[in-house]
Amino acid sequence: MVQIKEFRIVMPMSLEEFHVAHMYIVMKMSQQHTTGDEGIEVVESRSFEDNVLGKGRYTNKIYRLQSKVPSWLTAFAPADALIIKEEAWNAFPKCKSVMKCPYFTRFQLTLETVHRPDRGQSENVHGLSEEQLAVREVEYIDIASSEGNYWSYLVGNNDVDFSEFKSERTSRGPLLEGWQDRCNPVMTAYKLVTIDAPYWGFGSRLEQALIAGEKALFLASHRNCFSWIDEWYGMTVQQICELEQRTHYALNEKLGKPALITSIED
Repeated sequence: MVQIKEFRIVMPMSLEEFHVAHMYIVMKMSQQHTTGDEGIEVVESRSFEDNVLGKGRYTNKIYRLQSKVPSWLTAFAPADALIIKEEAWNAFPKCKSVMKCPYFTRFQLTLETVHRPDRGQSENVHGLSEEQLAVREVEYIDIASSEGNYWSYLVGNNDVDFSEFKSERTSRGPLLEGWQDRCNPVMTAYKLVTIDAPYWGFGSRLEQALIAGEKALFLASHRNCFSWIDEWYGMTVQQICELEQRTHYALNEKLGKPALITSIED
């Protein structure tokens, strides 16, 4: 059965600020998770335009993170076969990515994100059908929470105490109970995760594990967005794009892969 889960993450920043913050965090977390043996290879990066998302950036990446795979899953496939290929279309405030595993040819994870300047109360921002809405689950993620699980350790657990944290450059924080109703500026990331792993015996378990993994990644990355605010605040999208291109080259160099990277003006 296809799993559909929508996560809503309220953030104490504007849409424009989050655009920069998210690009910065993806770049920095990619560096943290790439070594000589494992990490993220950037196969292609170019501009795109379509009728659904509009104009944005297309990337094609390969994730080699075999050591982070749950041990029970290696019973069904060798660790080196569990490599994920991702195609992503970033046209902020809308983004989409599709992940596939060449070893499990029928597996697919789709992540669709809509960012809005609200407090997470908008319904059906993804335009789901009645059938999809009937099976969709909605869960709010509070970035002030330090909730953790198996995946939290693997994606990098951010242990900043937001009940005491205050940004030096923006004076935002601390995040106390009910902060989502009081913060200004404010925006929400609506993340729709659709997973299909039609494999008898372990498909359902894989779907649930990946949903838990996505939740841990969303929590960690959005906590980083706020706790690292003094690092990225004041930067422009253009500056981040230039840093991103240099980072893509460095990541591929770490993995000993060719740097198939296009210019940001293409």
